[in-house]
Amino acid sequence: MPLPLAPLLPFALRLGAVAALGYVAQRLIRRYGQAGRTDQRAEEALDDLDEGLASHRPRDVAGQRNTTFRLRRTFQMGGKTYEIDAAAMARLRLREIE
Repeated sequence: MPLPLAPLLPFALRLGAVAALGYVAQRLIRRYGQAGRTDQRAEEALDDLDEGLASHRPRDVAGQRNTTFRLRRTFQMGGKTYEIDAAAMARLRLREIE
């Protein structure tokens, strides 16, 4: 008895579209992307963040909002222990230019 492949066609098309989009994105990043660098001052600033989400507006800078985020978790999978440490700092500044 033959296997009906028609029900798998939408899934295969979606998977192919995602794979093609990923390939195009990789090519564009390689062509137009910049080489990254590691700044030790930024690494230390991220290490000093408290866990959780925080946002504030500095009093000395009008129109600016600073936001920080840090998540640290430890989990076990397959007999091995892993630690996730995700941290981010963001600044949004809106200024009127005369």
